[in-house]
Amino acid sequence: MELNNFNKLSKLTKARYLSSIFSVLIMLSSIGIILVNGFNWGLDFTGGIVTEVKLDPKIKSAQISELLAETSEQEVSVISAGEPGRWILRYAKVDNAGAHDIKTVLAPLTDNVEVLNSSIVGPQIGQELAEQGGLALLAAMLCILAYLSFRFEWRLASGALLALFHDVIFVLAFFSLTQMEFNLTILAAVLAILGYSLNDSIVIADRVREVLIAKPKMAIDEICSSAVQATFSRTMVTSGTTLFTVAALWIMGGAPLQGFSIAMFLGIMIGTISSVSVGTCLPEYLKVSAEHYKVEPISDAP
Repeated sequence: MELNNFNKLSKLTKARYLSSIFSVLIMLSSIGIILVNGFNWGLDFTGGIVTEVKLDPKIKSAQISELLAETSEQEVSVISAGEPGRWILRYAKVDNAGAHDIKTVLAPLTDNVEVLNSSIVGPQIGQELAEQGGLALLAAMLCILAYLSFRFEWRLASGALLALFHDVIFVLAFFSLTQMEFNLTILAAVLAILGYSLNDSIVIADRVREVLIAKPKMAIDEICSSAVQATFSRTMVTSGTTLFTVAALWIMGGAPLQGFSIAMFLGIMIGTISSVSVGTCLPEYLKVSAEHYKVEPISDAP
């Protein structure tokens, strides 16, 4: 029985090493993609015009999008305002034209086009949002770093932190490669991914620490593999159920939630992999051992 368990741990160790090499390649490729392609910033960051219109309730979103794409020669976001016939149109400002031109553009669909309101988001506001979003991401990483440093020894903490960086870079690279619009909704998804990925990494790291203390003479590669083996079912259940939920949101949420759902789906999937690969292999490479968690007795001497 012990031999069988040893063989399982040996195979799991090889799988961890291969996945860690794969993760490093993904991380380096993702950084290269971001540097080469950049991002397709949405109107939240670049500025533009947001117009709310009221049309015939029978008109569908696809009809509006197709007509606007033909006439404006740019991507126009069409979002339901929550009431039949009311739509929010978001597009870049190309000239000094006013909101009344929307009536002319939408005239082929219906004669009854009512512009409820129209507002302009300037580039300065978009730049402030981009800076605030970057600061929010930096603040989240710093808070996570502080927590990990307090919760674990720095070798285990480094594995969890690198796994977080790996997950965020991968998701950002996907949007850079596909040139999907990067807006505040996507940024919110990236922040959510940080918390979810951290959860998996902490569970595995905590198990590694427990085994280090309980079996100090056990080889570190076997300790990391046994920790992954002990938490594998829990990780699959939590990640699987969350993926089903996000997939349902992706399929049924429509265009407004598509980017958020894709980012969450990719983040959860790659986060599960990185917690097993990067999260365990880096502490092992840094020679984490039971000595780092050895409790030193307090001297009674004055």
